Formats: sequence, structure tokens, C-alpha cells
Amino acid sequence: MRQISAQNIRNIAIIAHVDHGKTTVVDQLLRQGGAFRANQNVAERVMDSMDLEREKGITIRSKNTSVHFDGNIINIVDTPGHADFGAEVERVMRMVDGVMLVVDAYDGPQAQTRFVLKKALQEGLTPIVFVNKIDRPDCDPQKAHDKVLELFLELGATEHQFDAPFLYGSAREGYAVNELDDEKKDMMPLFAAILKRIPPPKVQEGRPFQMLVSNIGWNDYVGRVAMGKILSGTVRGGDSVFVCRKDGKRQRAKITKLFEYSGLNTNDTASAEAGNIVGLAGFEDIDIGETLVANEDMEALPFVEIDPPTIQMEFAVNDGPFGGEDGKYVTSRQIRERLTREERSNISISVTDGPGGTFLVNARGSMQIAVLVETMRREGYEVLVSRPQVITRVQDGVIQEPYENIWLEVPTESVGAVMKAMATRKLQMTDLQTHLSTTSLEAKGPTRGLIGFEFDLMTLTSGRGVMSHLFAEYAPHAGELSSRLTGTLVSMDTGVSTAYALDQLEERGILFIGAGQDVYEGMIVGENPRAEDIPVNPTREKQLTNVRSHGEGKGIQLTPPRTFTLERALEYIAADEYVEATPVHLRLRKKFLKLEDRKREAKIAAGLAVKR
Repeated sequence: MRQISAQNIRNIAIIAHVDHGKTTVVDQLLRQGGAFRANQNVAERVMDSMDLEREKGITIRSKNTSVHFDGNIINIVDTPGHADFGAEVERVMRMVDGVMLVVDAYDGPQAQTRFVLKKALQEGLTPIVFVNKIDRPDCDPQKAHDKVLELFLELGATEHQFDAPFLYGSAREGYAVNELDDEKKDMMPLFAAILKRIPPPKVQEGRPFQMLVSNIGWNDYVGRVAMGKILSGTVRGGDSVFVCRKDGKRQRAKITKLFEYSGLNTNDTASAEAGNIVGLAGFEDIDIGETLVANEDMEALPFVEIDPPTIQMEFAVNDGPFGGEDGKYVTSRQIRERLTREERSNISISVTDGPGGTFLVNARGSMQIAVLVETMRREGYEVLVSRPQVITRVQDGVIQEPYENIWLEVPTESVGAVMKAMATRKLQMTDLQTHLSTTSLEAKGPTRGLIGFEFDLMTLTSGRGVMSHLFAEYAPHAGELSSRLTGTLVSMDTGVSTAYALDQLEERGILFIGAGQDVYEGMIVGENPRAEDIPVNPTREKQLTNVRSHGEGKGIQLTPPRTFTLERALEYIAADEYVEATPVHLRLRKKFLKLEDRKREAKIAAGLAVKR
């Protein structure tokens, strides 16, 4: 492949709030940049390659692609918009020289827009703004324009950053314009703005090869692939390089393969020049944040600091009666290996050993861990997962916990109910602004108060509320918070649930199971409206007699059971409960399955509380 100088390379990240259309923008740039054949059948949102990304409609992992346009290479990094995957955004900022901020012309900049833009401006990156979805009814592109400029000012943009060009268009319809009354034809104005506004990569002329590893990929033939932007020099296949480890050690490696990005594919290349984003293979073990250099005496590059993990969840082997029936990977060793693999490719997750052979997984948010659990389920793993707990620390003898800044967009008629829910979670409102039909709320509070709040928000706003949050600081512990106000119905027997037994149990609460399901002792089968757990027998059958009863033979009509997504289940359970996640089933259960064991643990906990 012909080598292109750094002056003809543009490295750009696309950033946006969730669902503002940035992945669709990438689709159009690839299509109109000639990445696909004329007759090639390409799915929508081609960059969302994970099944989970397509199902949830969000980007989870940042991905690289490239458009070869008019003799130039435009390397594009598509980044997540959800706060839980913020580390994906933060680490790619070192690979790019500019960002395209995509903003919905109807919604304007929202909570997550603030997060991703703040990170880009702090890195000194040059922005371009694309106001998307101007074909939506009742949209207001000019208002979106003004709101973005206000956000630039608020986040401390430099004069050069504040002078960002604005383009308008519809990624779905495939056009961009410089002015709203220009002809709506194609995306060429956006290509022109990228080439004109985004600077070529800064390279250190005359220096040997040096690259910061900003992402890790996997290739079935060559194994781990280190991805990043070459800062100086040239690298060729067969070259010997040194890996600068995080602990300061240097380790020699040989480059076995070089990859360049083109469209959705990676192409082998003989060499790569400074300024380009490439993938390098030949490493048995390499981590994000490490530096590759040509000479052993060259310095390592500093890596961007990311927000600390604030949530911890416990992973354990599935020791229930049905453990091992669904999955292929069920042992402690297999789970540990999988978590270690995740830790290496995801810098915002860390894993430590917990008590009793468990594993403690630290992350930025519960959704991030839920995505990991769901991915493991689909790969054939069985695992028990606990409720999210915040990571506290002690400073000057004072227990501190993480606090978050929160931004909400809710329908105006729901403000009262939302504010009441915020108060019970110790989320203190700092600002309120009313628009035509929506209200913007800003608040600050402990991360604990956000666990499960997003689901409450959906209920209180009929699914129209939008929330985002950003780590603020560690501050003194906020005190006790009321979590779940209800108890559970816990099975006291193992067997198959019967309609007869469930019909009786419906009088006591809301059921989580239907008739004919396998249940076991200690499994949670329903919710008790009162704040206590009740042992029940969902497997009880009607005793047969010689006397026909009135109404015999009539079918029992059960209310459909409440079902849980994985995220909802993890935030629903209490501290003494697990979610059992297998490739086939999601079950809620007590950590201690036998009633006498639970009573003993409750007495121990009560004794410890008295001593405190």
C-alpha cells in the first residue's frame, strides 16, 4: 500500500450523547468515502459490531476505521456515549488530533455531551460540530448551535476551540451543509471541513519509532494486537522493538504483522509512518498504556489519567443445585482467566481476589459490569454476581465515598416526583431550568444514590427521562440510604413450580416465575410488599381426594410474572442476594440458600452492628 505522509493524515474521534447519531454519521462517511463497493449490502450502524451494541442501540467499545478520501487518510474512532464506558472515550483522546461533536438538532447538547466534550477540550483537541437530525419535525438547529457555544464557554474552551465550524445535516438521509439554506446533497462539506479544520498529526521528525498503546485488539491468527498512533519514526514487519512496561521494565519483542485500517477491514502493510493509527502484532503480553520504542534507552510516554472506578461487584462460582447444567465454563479457574482477559483489554476494570474464592470486579458503573456479565453468558459462562457496592476509602480517619455530578432531562409534569425520588437518595439539586415541555435538573450526590435510580427515573417519566453522571470527588460518607423497601418470597423447596401453589402465593406478593419452572431452595420467586423475606413453597401440589370440589376442572389464571433484564436484576437485589447468570437463565437467589444459614448470618451481622 502506498505510504502517505503525515500531512495527508487526519485522526478524528466522533463524540456525542447517547442516541444523537454519531455511529450513523460514521456509516455515511464510510459509504460516501468509498469504503464499500457499489453493490455491497451493508447493515445500518456497521460500527456497532457487538450483538449487545445492536440490541441496546449504544456503542460500548471504541473502534477504529479509516476512509481513504482524495489522496488523504481519515482515521475515525467511534466512541461510546454512555458514562459507564467513559474510559473508552478518555483513552482514545491520545490517538486523535481533533473531534467531531455530534449534537441532535431537536434535543441540543445533553448530559453526556458535557462529559465527552470536556475530555476533548482538556486534551487540547480541535473540534468540529455537526448538528444532526435537522430533518426531524419541530427541531431547532439554531438553538442547538447556541447551546453548544454556551457549553464551550462553560467548559473553558480556548479561543481556537470556541471558533469551531458548525455544519448541519441528517446522517440518516446522508447530507451535510455549511448553512441551513444550502443545497442538501451529500456529506462532502463534512469531508472538506475535516481536512481543512482538523490539523495533521504532530510527529517528531528525525526520532526513532515510538508509539503509545491506546487500545488492544485480537486477531485469530496472530493473537493480541496493540493499536495506537505512531508519534515518531517508521516501523516495519520484522523490526525489533522494546515494550516499556508500566512497572518500568523493558522487554524486547519482534513485530510480526502490521495492520492499517480501511473501511471496516484491516489490511496488512509492510511499513507504517509517523502520524498513522495502526495495529501491531508480535506480543505475547501487552497492555493499554504501555509504550513501544525502537531503542531500549527511549523514554516511556505518559498515559492519560482516567476517572477512578467507583463501583464494585462480587463474582462467584455458581454453587446452586442447577450449577453446570447450562454453561461450558463453570469453574473458578475459568472465570478468573476470563476476568483477567477483560482486565487487560479494558483499563477501567480491575479484578482482585475476594473472600471465599470470590472475585471483586471494580468498574465505573454497574452497566459496564452488566455488559461484561452478559458477554460472559453468551460465551458459555455461569457466574453469580452481587449487587453493586461503592468503593469507599479512609482519609484522615474519615470514611469517604464517591460523589457524582448528575444531569437530568425530564418532562415538566414529572419534576415533582423525580425531585422526591432524588431527595430519598440524598441527591441534592444544584440547578433547575424549565424549557417548553422539559425541565433540566442538575444535582450532586453519592454514587450509592444512583444505583437503581435510572430505572426509577424511567418509571416516573414514562420512559422519557434522560440521565447522565460524571465522577466529581470523594467526600465524607453521606449516611444510611434506603435501598429496596420490599422483601422477597424465597423458595423453601426444590422442584417444579405448580400453578396451584403460585395461585396461592399471588395473594402474598408479585411473582417472578410462572408455572412449570425449575426452582430450588433459597431461590427468590417473588416480591413481598413488606420489608421482610417470607419462605414459601412454590412446588406444592393439590392433594387429591375422592370428593369432587365445586369448580374443579376450571383452569387457574395466573398474572404474568415480572421479568428482569440483567441490569435491572443486579440493581434490584439486596446485599445478601445474588443474580445467577447462565447462558439460558437469569435467576435471583439468596447468597445462603438454607434458611438456618441465613438466620445465623443475620445474627452475626446484628452482633457486629451492636459492637460498632
